Amino acid sequence: MNIVTENLGKRFNREWIFKKLNYTFEQGTCYAITGPNGSGKSTLMQVLWGQVPQSQGQLSYTSTSNGAIPIDECHQHLSIATPYMELIEEFTLEEMVNFHFKFKTTLNNESADEIITRMALDHARKKQVSNFSSGMKQRLKLGLAFFSKTAALFLDEPTSNLDKKAIEWYQVNLRAVARERLVLIASNVDYEYPDEAKKLDLLDYK
Repeated sequence: MNIVTENLGKRFNREWIFKKLNYTFEQGTCYAITGPNGSGKSTLMQVLWGQVPQSQGQLSYTSTSNGAIPIDECHQHLSIATPYMELIEEFTLEEMVNFHFKFKTTLNNESADEIITRMALDHARKKQVSNFSSGMKQRLKLGLAFFSKTAALFLDEPTSNLDKKAIEWYQVNLRAVARERLVLIASNVDYEYPDEAKKLDLLDYK
């Protein structure tokens, strides 16, 4: 999946968050969207995955195999993990994973049990999500995104609330699942994205 922007911009009232963004995000490539806190990284990500409408310009999605993808169908091709993304707190971990994969296919045709093991959350299978720590919730969000069979992967501040061991888990699994996918990571810290990632500094589009 490729995402192409033409003169893309977003503003709130009179303030431009970003503008005149002409860029092609290509499948098989990792991109780091950088900039200081409050610069609009999350807003750009939300515009790119179709949650927030742009104020100007064009946004298009193409499949490497099937051509143009209608904007109202692009979510079928995306996985998203953000600190502000909601989980169904009443579910147990098993129920949450099973529910998610009613709508997505697992990356390697794995079972829910295998996915939970890959998340390193075996000990919490029967635990209600509302009782998870913030770090466990973040690992769950990342796992659902990582292990879904999608063409594009959006990660916003992916190591928020993760301890050192969980950050290592994130780095190992990101490399394992990023092959052949379009990966966009909004981040202020370089350990959240690989060295070979192409950087897009949002301050260049103010």
